Amino acid sequence: MSLTDQLHRLLDAGLADITGSSPAELAACVAALPDEPQSVLAVHPELATARQLAPLLRRHDKPGFVVDDMVDLEQFVPIDGIALPDRPLYLVREPDRGDDMRNWSPNEALPAILERGRTPLTINEGIGWLLQEPKVLEPSHCFMTIGSRKRTGHTLDARTPAIWISSGTGRDGTARRRAPKIGWCWAGNRHTWLGFASACHRNPVD
Repeated sequence: MSLTDQLHRLLDAGLADITGSSPAELAACVAALPDEPQSVLAVHPELATARQLAPLLRRHDKPGFVVDDMVDLEQFVPIDGIALPDRPLYLVREPDRGDDMRNWSPNEALPAILERGRTPLTINEGIGWLLQEPKVLEPSHCFMTIGSRKRTGHTLDARTPAIWISSGTGRDGTARRRAPKIGWCWAGNRHTWLGFASACHRNPVD
């Protein structure tokens, strides 16, 4: 999909409305990006936060949402070693869901991702990928975005963000059944239905 087509998807989803940017301004941001194949547009958190982007997701005509107990989502920032391009919109190359790492814990997956020469996706990047390719999110094939963590003093919070499909139980409510869900998992726990999203790199490198 061309970058122009990807921009149109973001505009149709409502990116201009939530950011206060005009379509022309966003188009100028895209025009400044390199033409790199197999890349997906990512939205820098300074342009729109994950909480703002989540409702733009759609699955079975149901909007995405953030779980009620993740009130500190904005405090989940890129981990050490990840430098986001200083652009409102940038590219992530060859995103992958990391299915081969299902039933691994985040603590186990991060070293393996780095050893492969890849970089874990942040929560914004994961949402951006799904805005372009919503079918990537499938039952029993969802993913964590361990490129984002919350730092508490000199240590990391024990939670890692993840994106999956709501079953409509508990506080989610039946109305949210089958909707995209931004939640969290413990960094030491394994889940058979969650992979670890990663990419080759981010571009441009400023």
